Amino acid sequence: MSEDRVLALDGVHNFRDYGGYSVAGGGRLRRGLLWRSGQHHGASESDLVRIAALDLASVFDLRSSKERTTHPCRRPEGFAAAVIFGEDPPVRQAGHSAPHVAAAQAPRQRDVTSTREGLRKNYGMIAFRPELVAAIRQMLATLAEGRGASLVNCMAGKDRTGIAVAAVHLAAGVHRDDIIADYLLTNTAGDVEARIAAGAATITALTGQLDDEVLRVLMGVEAEYLEGAFAAMAERHGSTDGYLAEVLGADAALRERLRSALVEA
Repeated sequence: MSEDRVLALDGVHNFRDYGGYSVAGGGRLRRGLLWRSGQHHGASESDLVRIAALDLASVFDLRSSKERTTHPCRRPEGFAAAVIFGEDPPVRQAGHSAPHVAAAQAPRQRDVTSTREGLRKNYGMIAFRPELVAAIRQMLATLAEGRGASLVNCMAGKDRTGIAVAAVHLAAGVHRDDIIADYLLTNTAGDVEARIAAGAATITALTGQLDDEVLRVLMGVEAEYLEGAFAAMAERHGSTDGYLAEVLGADAALRERLRSALVEA
């Protein structure tokens, strides 16, 4: 399942279907309905044709306005999906929208160990960032309406997108092991070297040259990052279910609508 869910494109990285997983109570998330990816700035003409064929109804772009301005997404001709943009982060965070870029910019995080620690620290806070919370709330509410296929993306499609996808999975009742497995597909999906090179170009433009191993850590994910986010949710709200209800507004009624829209027998 890990290979057949990946849409291998030329210039859009980490593009994959995050449906198909079994959910508590029976059934599984539909395939071909839930997509995630990195930004579409580098999409080729061939990529645009394949994206158009997905017949997307909604796109949730979690990037800041600065990110969207410097790396505007290319869209297929006649693209009719509703594109929903996230809010900008508070001014004090404006230069650190992408967690992996924030970790790269921290002055002491220049080796593999400190870079991993920076990412772990970011994940302890990322699920509570006001702009991301607002975007995920809107995403969950929209998905529950059953409008059709959707896509969620950020810059690299791994950190902010990873939290958003995990929220959908948690709300739908996907098992924690499958949530982590889907998250970790970032490390193997599509042309990994091209994805790392694309991310490295952005990071080095902002921070200067970094060690290759540090860049690879910044462009990868590890289970402990997402587990750290789950632990922070539970610490503040008693459980991930408490986080869903109290922070994201995903109460029992919304979760039931979400399941009706996304789950098949």
